[in-house]
Amino acid sequence: MTISLTSDETIPAREGETLYISLKKAGVYLVASCGGKGACGKCRVKVLEGGHEALSYGKLTAREKEEGMVLACRTVPKGDVLVDIPKESRLVVGDKIAIAKTRDLVQYLTSYGVAINPPIKRVSLELPPPTISDNISDLERMRRALEGKGLGNMRFSHAFVASMGRTLRNAGWKADLTYVPGSGVTGEAIFISSAGYCSRRYGICVDIGTTTVVVYLVDLLNGEILDIGSTYNSQMRYGDDVITRVVYATEGGGLHELRDAVLADINTIIRSLMERHEVEVCEVDSATIAGNTIMEHLFWGLDPGSIREEPYIPALNVFPMWKGGTAKLAINPQAPVYTVPSIASYVGGDIVAGVLASKMHRKPEIALFMDIGTNGEIVIGNNEWLMTAACSAGPCFEGSGIRCGMRATAGAIEAVKIDPATCEPEVSVIGGGVPMGICGSGMIDAISEMFLTGVVDLKGKFIAGKTDRIRKGEDGPEFVFYRGDGHLHKDVVLSEVDIENLLRAKAAIYAGITTLLGEAGFPLDSIEKVYIAGGFGNYINVERAITLGMLPDMPRERFVYMGNTSITGAYLCLLSEELRKEAEEVGLSMTYIELSVSRNFMDEYMSALFLPHTDLGQFPTVAAMMKKTRG
Repeated sequence: MTISLTSDETIPAREGETLYISLKKAGVYLVASCGGKGACGKCRVKVLEGGHEALSYGKLTAREKEEGMVLACRTVPKGDVLVDIPKESRLVVGDKIAIAKTRDLVQYLTSYGVAINPPIKRVSLELPPPTISDNISDLERMRRALEGKGLGNMRFSHAFVASMGRTLRNAGWKADLTYVPGSGVTGEAIFISSAGYCSRRYGICVDIGTTTVVVYLVDLLNGEILDIGSTYNSQMRYGDDVITRVVYATEGGGLHELRDAVLADINTIIRSLMERHEVEVCEVDSATIAGNTIMEHLFWGLDPGSIREEPYIPALNVFPMWKGGTAKLAINPQAPVYTVPSIASYVGGDIVAGVLASKMHRKPEIALFMDIGTNGEIVIGNNEWLMTAACSAGPCFEGSGIRCGMRATAGAIEAVKIDPATCEPEVSVIGGGVPMGICGSGMIDAISEMFLTGVVDLKGKFIAGKTDRIRKGEDGPEFVFYRGDGHLHKDVVLSEVDIENLLRAKAAIYAGITTLLGEAGFPLDSIEKVYIAGGFGNYINVERAITLGMLPDMPRERFVYMGNTSITGAYLCLLSEELRKEAEEVGLSMTYIELSVSRNFMDEYMSALFLPHTDLGQFPTVAAMMKKTRG
């Protein structure tokens, strides 16, 4: 008995075993925050062929049932079945693409001139058992032992003391104490275990994006990344952008729903990674969180309402070192959780982490840092000054809101070339195989190629009769990049509606750059380096992004790909106290410009809504290419 997937994977299945279990055994993970109990309703899949028994449907709607949608954790195949897994249901664990891009992070950490120095330390203790003559309390006995190790004046929380006595006795008074160092000899005890138990030390770093969530499982002793997991941020069902979610959290009373949604995503990934590597909960004793200001507020359950109202002030920018239990993370509840500090309402810890990862704050050259995602954040400056701003680009470059859009994972079209004579496309797919959709870099390539070959005009509208690849779709005219078989494999297209969304996003990004440069009083040619960050930053073709009018027309050697700098910065902060302090200094040194009150921003935005721009003088190399390709 087998389970065939539309992604061309074939998986063995045992009689009586649910789809969820069979897929999991084969390394195909689904989002299931309830652990596969049928309660969360997230492991939705569609059974296209084959007999099966749905034990229950949970939260599925009547329409979803009619379309063949089932819960994988509550469905048992009765023979060979063909299953389609929606992109939002798949949890990417063991992401070989992400690992390939980050395999040298330990070396990168050492390039900062710092040693591995996580926020927690561990000390082994052997206490004399109490007797009639040595009858001090358990806590005083602990204090005495710590003073002998040079760790006097330790602080002890109620949660620590509540389990301390039983643990010490079960351990025969030989125990390992995990603590957070403080100033001088002062620190806080966070966890105690029997000597040798929970001996391994792991940490997690999390990038909470508006559209996606990424988690690293890290060995705190050597900095090695054991594994990576990622998925879509389930908050998307409450709104694609941060403002919609803020409105839902405040006016809709949904703050806790939003928090629970993203926590469920993070914890599903954490549990999957821990299970793969047989890691105990108590062994994960440190965590770092990075995200934009609103994502960090929602993660901690803090009201973000004041962020969207003038003067746009968050509840806090610098977060206390709260604990895993307070965060509701599936790790040691006493583990310290460091949140990378935010700058202002719409520039958060993800950008502080990104600047830290780029090292632009350490160099004298004037650089431009761009994080291209749902929110387009921009930083300009050097080791003497930093200026930042944010613009709402929308989630389209990360696959959301685009009919065939998906993240830059296996199965996504990442690059496109179009023959100028025949208008036939040639596509490159991440991981090879059959295309399942198109990611941000593929969209940039596609629109740029269609523009240069005359398939679309300056406004992004299709030119009728140019090629039979243009057809009428359910959302209007569309271009077919891959023709599926109509059953197992779907067509991959971009419609005029998709292109319109992408043009709005690129216009916001370019307008943000030009407006911030104007505020700083620097011409474009003063920028010596451009750091490109974001979920698809390792795949983007700079030439095509310039053709699109998203990136400034500058010498190509000035551009540097950085990939997901938010998770890189979170990794650096997880492993180094010195870099945590440096991140806080970066945050304090940034001057924030609020584009929503800038008179120039809207003018720049309207001018950038065309391919590549209304002023071709800003894109001389694109003008030259247009002349060459169009005669």
